[in-house]
Amino acid sequence: MNKGLPTWYETVAKSIIANLEKRRMEGSYAASAEEAKRKVVAMISEGSTVYRCGSMTVADIGLWDEIRKIPGVKLIDPYVKGISREESLKLRCGGMAADFMVASTNAITLDGKLVNLDGMGNRVAALAFGPKKVILVVGMNKVVPDLESAISRVKHLAAPPNAIRLNMETPCVKTGLCSDCRSPQRICNVWSIIEGQLVKGRIHVILVGQHLGY
Repeated sequence: MNKGLPTWYETVAKSIIANLEKRRMEGSYAASAEEAKRKVVAMISEGSTVYRCGSMTVADIGLWDEIRKIPGVKLIDPYVKGISREESLKLRCGGMAADFMVASTNAITLDGKLVNLDGMGNRVAALAFGPKKVILVVGMNKVVPDLESAISRVKHLAAPPNAIRLNMETPCVKTGLCSDCRSPQRICNVWSIIEGQLVKGRIHVILVGQHLGY
């Protein structure tokens, strides 16, 4: 087995975790998605409320099914099939007062900054303020050297695939490339750069030694 990449993942993750701590955030490392799932489930207390935000990482690894199994947990899920737009918006607002939020980040810099770009803004709003505890599951493919690289990664590697997934009518769906469009269906509307937390430990980043999400 080639140990180069797994060893690199863990080495870089340790450095990022140390930098997160300097920013009053928490971090931990999981070698696999399965280990990450166990870590998340262990952090969520029984009988709590959990806010679901849009995250292909969390959905793809089957984490929501595991969270639903936690006794007494109420999942605030604005993505339930069949609900109206008004119901979905109400749930998004309600999620701001949840005990936990589980999501990912579009990019994380080596020095511990979290960079995200949102369509409606509910996800980045909740990252910044609201839920008492934010747990982010982040594949090591989202690690970038600096803020400039993070912004580029989000615009060119994360946003176009997401627009395609959502069947949006935007230029990037046709070309695969960001053109900084002004389409009515543009999903790139609200930037968020988190450099630290006033409430120490509110955000916990689980870095995963796999390629996860966009």
